[in-house]
Amino acid sequence: MLDENEDRGSPLSTLFRLLGAGVVAGVLVAFIALPGVGSAGLTARDAANNFEDMEGELKTTPPSEKTVMYDVNGKQVATFFDKYRESVRLDQVAPIMRQAMVDIEDSRFYEHGALDLKGTIRALASNVESEQTQGGSTLTQQYVKNLLVDSAKTQEEYREVTAPTVGRKLRELRYALDIEQRLTKDQILEGYMNVAYFSAGAYGVQAASKRYFSKPAAKLKLGEAALLAGITQNPNAFDPIRNPIDARKRRDVVLYRMAQLGHISKPQADQEAAKPIQLNRTDPVGGCESSKAPYFCEYVKYDMLNILSNGKYWQLKPKQQQDVVNKLNRGGYTIRTTLDMDDQRAVDRALRSTVAPGGTRVGAEAMVEPGTGKIRAIGLSKRFGAGKGKTTINLPADGAHGGGSGVSAGSTFKIFTLAAALDEGVPVSTTINSGNSTTVTGLTDCKGRGTAPWSPSNSDPAEAGGYNLKTGTWHSVNTFYAQLEKRVGLCNSIKMAQKFGMKRSDGRPFLEVPSQVLGVNEIDMVHLAAAYAGFAARGKYCAPLSVTEVVDPEGKKVKLPKQDCHQAVDEAVADKVNSILQGVLTKGTAKRLGGIGRPAAGKTGTCEEHMCAVFAGHTPNLAAATAYWDFRGPSQYRVYGSFGADQPLTMWSQSMRNALAGKPAPGFNTPSRDFGDTTNVPKVKGATVAAAIAKIRDADLKAQVAPGSVDSDQPKGTVVSTSPDAGTEVPPGTTVIIYVSNGKKKDRGGGDHDNPGTGWPWDD
Repeated sequence: MLDENEDRGSPLSTLFRLLGAGVVAGVLVAFIALPGVGSAGLTARDAANNFEDMEGELKTTPPSEKTVMYDVNGKQVATFFDKYRESVRLDQVAPIMRQAMVDIEDSRFYEHGALDLKGTIRALASNVESEQTQGGSTLTQQYVKNLLVDSAKTQEEYREVTAPTVGRKLRELRYALDIEQRLTKDQILEGYMNVAYFSAGAYGVQAASKRYFSKPAAKLKLGEAALLAGITQNPNAFDPIRNPIDARKRRDVVLYRMAQLGHISKPQADQEAAKPIQLNRTDPVGGCESSKAPYFCEYVKYDMLNILSNGKYWQLKPKQQQDVVNKLNRGGYTIRTTLDMDDQRAVDRALRSTVAPGGTRVGAEAMVEPGTGKIRAIGLSKRFGAGKGKTTINLPADGAHGGGSGVSAGSTFKIFTLAAALDEGVPVSTTINSGNSTTVTGLTDCKGRGTAPWSPSNSDPAEAGGYNLKTGTWHSVNTFYAQLEKRVGLCNSIKMAQKFGMKRSDGRPFLEVPSQVLGVNEIDMVHLAAAYAGFAARGKYCAPLSVTEVVDPEGKKVKLPKQDCHQAVDEAVADKVNSILQGVLTKGTAKRLGGIGRPAAGKTGTCEEHMCAVFAGHTPNLAAATAYWDFRGPSQYRVYGSFGADQPLTMWSQSMRNALAGKPAPGFNTPSRDFGDTTNVPKVKGATVAAAIAKIRDADLKAQVAPGSVDSDQPKGTVVSTSPDAGTEVPPGTTVIIYVSNGKKKDRGGGDHDNPGTGWPWDD
């Protein structure tokens, strides 16, 4: 019973009158003695009766942390977060900041346990009748509340952990008792300062310090520390950006509380209180929109969502997908990527100097390293983001990486039928009479089903005649490749493409139709570049790779999926493909730019009715694929008159030159076996005999000097002509006869019968 002399107006006497001595005694004993977990929604009397039965250990996920992405050189590329937080150790927080926080939040923090009896009794006495809570919380209890709020995944959970009830208060205390037993005071203070909300999207003292003052928490000064310490009581009311007057008043409260407790002097408090709030803001930015490589960033983002869902992201339901997104945004991962910002800048400059960023037509490009599959750059001519003239669709990538439905590969797909032909032993010298149009029948898909007759035509009516594997590729003759595909087999062509990782951008099955050789399947630039990188690596294909390492906040490496790397074709076959594709840049459809100043190979591609254009090419140490099209998609939006040798080649050439500037320029390997090849007889007219022989031998041909000499007004001893003539396609090892001038003008009457060489043909 109450002592008759006890003040009936005290909090303790009020509490006893309201609840009765027995109930209060039970509550207080439980508060002091028992660790445990409470439950929400209890009345005060129920809480007192059930406190002992509450479960003990606080089980929450670690506070959310921002995820940071880095390029190949360790420079930050992007951050992902929904709560901007950067946790630090307590010794990384300025001592004045630690003192300010304790002084204003819980000045007796280092003296009491989980419960500050004086404050708690006062709060219970004033709130118990209405079941409303106010005041009385220790710093440990506030830490618990913040942990519970941060861990809430749904609105229902959030309402439960913030409900204004005594039951919720008891639950926090129950957790606080447990934490006080397991952690030191400094550990609790460190945890609280890292989880507390400081308004303006900043969670934790480090994020707040950078948000408001653009400095780490270790460098905070008195006035700055007082301002931050004052915010946590009511982040919305004391936000110094939106409510600077109230924030200043609250700062001054903190300053004078610190002076009252003797931790700073009164003159110090006066001096700081006289100063206006001075912010040096850094607005937190996250996601790919703020990245200098947004499209590469988007690619990595989707790779990470697959990594964090064990490769099942696209099979999950929307709510489950959101859980994975939350895991990325809150998990505090460190992501190491394959991005090379020098290559990325080269790509961006090439795209935007060729295609206007604000138009409906777009240029897209991806760069991939041969032999590793590492993606070095992904770019688009359009700026990334929402709004007019921008896009958030990752158009260079496939649908699984935030891309669209893809773009027709055009004749860049002929490389796979060429590789299949060489792999099956079709000689390079094989000549097929190819008219301007043709009809192909009798093809079957990979399930043995017959296909409809196909009647392709060439883009240039003048492209008609006999073509072999070299010339048919250099000039990209559709009718030649239609017939070569029949010889190779439709399914074999398709399987060769699939060996090099080709798939439809929308994830649907390949169209197994004869026109696939001309690129009717829509693909993305990343996988096309990776395929060409496979040829650059002498037939070793490696699937596109954007992430090399992921580390969680505890320093543990996250298991990454095993990359697919395999030998798709024999090295010799790939070497021969590269040899033939070099001619595209010097003698074929891409010769207008004359190469890129180093050994390179590639293939142009123009979509049906010029709806898009593509170019893919490679050097031994870098591959890239570019495309140009109207991203709106419907057939009425056509890019009239565009070819792969136009915008796509321009973008590819410029970006490759800049990306490779100053880097080694290795040549391609010479094929290790004979592929029934052909070679051009070199032009040696006017050269000395010795020089002509050397040039002919360099062309993998044999040289023989004809006996005698030929009447010619060319200098004596120089070459007049050859047989076969210069420019003629012949098999390697063919003997070329050299005719030498005697320095005499030809006798127009029939020749010099004393000269055994008279009468032989020569070039004028």
